[in-house]
Amino acid sequence: MIQFNLLPDVKQEYIKAQRTKHLVISVSFLASAAAVGVLLLLVLTVDVAQKKNISDLTKDIKSKTAQIQSTPNLNKILTVQNQLAALTKLHDGKPATSRLFGYLGQVTPSNVTISSASADFTQNTLVLVGNAKTIDDVNTFVDTLKFTTYTSDSNAVASKPFSHVVLTSFSVSDQASVAYTINLSFDPTIFSNTATVNLTVPNTITTRSVTDQPLFKRGGTQ
Repeated sequence: MIQFNLLPDVKQEYIKAQRTKHLVISVSFLASAAAVGVLLLLVLTVDVAQKKNISDLTKDIKSKTAQIQSTPNLNKILTVQNQLAALTKLHDGKPATSRLFGYLGQVTPSNVTISSASADFTQNTLVLVGNAKTIDDVNTFVDTLKFTTYTSDSNAVASKPFSHVVLTSFSVSDQASVAYTINLSFDPTIFSNTATVNLTVPNTITTRSVTDQPLFKRGGTQ
C-alpha cells in the first residue's frame, strides 16, 4: 500500500514543535514536583525532626545537670579528680631513683665496693665513696664510668650517662685497701620515668688502668 504525505512542510514543523513543547512542559512539571517534594522534606526535617531532637537533647542535658548538681560533696569530688589527673604528670616528672642501684651494680668492678652514694637530682650530680683493693681498681672504676654508654627507647644513638668523672680523693690504709671519693655528673635522661634505658658497659678498659699508668701514685691523699 502506498501512502502520500499531503501535509505541507510548515504544518509538519508546527506539529513537531507542539510535541516538543508538550514534552518540555511535562519534564518541567515533573522536575518542579520533585523540587517541591525535596523542599517539603527539608522543611519537615528542619522544623519538625531537628527541633524535636534539639528539644530532647535539651531535656537530657537539664536532667543530667540536675542529677550531677544534686550529688553530695560535688566540689570535693571534682577537686580529688583534678588532683588524681595531675598525679600522672607528677609521677612522670619525678626521677626514677631506684635505677641508681642497678646502674651502680653494672658499672662497679668486682674488686671495688661502694659504701656511700649521694645523688643530687636537682644538680644532676653523684658522689661515690668506697673502698678498693688497689688504686688500679679505682682507676678502672673511674674509666668504666667514663666510657659507659646508654641508649633509650626514644634515642637509639649511644650517649654518655656519666660525665665530669673525677677521682677527688683517695687514701691507702694499713690493711692494703684504698679508700676513694669520686664526683661525677649524670644525664637526667637515665632516671626518666618515661624512658627505658639500657647501659652498655665496656668489657675492656683501654686506658691508663690497663697500661699500668694509674691516675695517682700509690700512697698519699689528694
